[in-house]
Amino acid sequence: MRAWGERHLVAVKRLQNILRSHGVANARVLEQKISDAGPGPQRVDPHILTDVRIRLMAAGTILARRVSNMPWYYLATTPLDTVDARLALLVPLQQEAQAASGLVGQSLEIAVLRALKESNLEYFGDYLDLDAHDDSTLYSKEEPPASISGRRIPGKKLLDFLVLHHDAGYAGIEVKNVREWFYPQREEVKEVLLKCCALNVVPVLIARRIHFSAFSVLNPCGVIIHQTFNQLYPNAESDLAALLRRKDLLGFHDIRVIDADDAASTHDRLRTFFTDNLAGLLPAARVAFDEYKDLLCGYANGTYAYAEFAARVKRRQRGEPEGFDDEPEIDAPVEW
Repeated sequence: MRAWGERHLVAVKRLQNILRSHGVANARVLEQKISDAGPGPQRVDPHILTDVRIRLMAAGTILARRVSNMPWYYLATTPLDTVDARLALLVPLQQEAQAASGLVGQSLEIAVLRALKESNLEYFGDYLDLDAHDDSTLYSKEEPPASISGRRIPGKKLLDFLVLHHDAGYAGIEVKNVREWFYPQREEVKEVLLKCCALNVVPVLIARRIHFSAFSVLNPCGVIIHQTFNQLYPNAESDLAALLRRKDLLGFHDIRVIDADDAASTHDRLRTFFTDNLAGLLPAARVAFDEYKDLLCGYANGTYAYAEFAARVKRRQRGEPEGFDDEPEIDAPVEW
């Protein structure tokens, strides 16, 4: 077995402390309380956290019970009546959050749309009935084009928005309003790259949390990455959002409610990104995307595995031969 590293030892301590104090927790709760929260030196990235959890489960220190198609973790020393009581409280709340996922997904897209409307960028993609009803039901989305000048996105999954910059050309915006951290190996990341490569547009990925490894390997290739640091909820689900934020329940403290009916209700960080930053980032990103597009496309379509893709990117940056020798050039955390 691999030796414990410093971050692994921190994860061992924090995992057991969190499970001891909360009784049971799923993976997203553990990430929120250990990867997102706490003093900087005590935060542990999700891929390390998952590795430690798996090893503690193999040792019998942590147990798991699968309820409602989701594993919930607890210490082997936790009384079963405590586990049962906590599951009876938390599982229905998690189910409510899952049931609201469609409305939640639209909340970030609508916040992006509000920010785009305040920017000087020409954009494609819209919600047609934001003034017609409240956000307790889904709005009607007008999708951006699936083709540009004969280039077409494969399959049926479109980008969330397209923007046009007078010097850099088009950029494709993908929005993910979920709890999970985004690593470069995630299928959703490769899907974004595949769509943008097909259209020859600069990729822009927006999500709550995006691991530094994604920035390290994708940003030099012209991929623009923006973290919101919040999961947005619709105003209609404000009561649910308040429950999800409670420390004694799931503890998702970064949930923020956005009112789709109110044009002034948006996300300040998003507004700044679209009104002040994106236009300035796109010209350099376009140059980098043109230079590394062959590697991005190769990674997205499966020609290169992640380790080979990352190694080729780093070697091209240094002007070295790009032959691959099975030795990753950067920290390449495994999918968690």
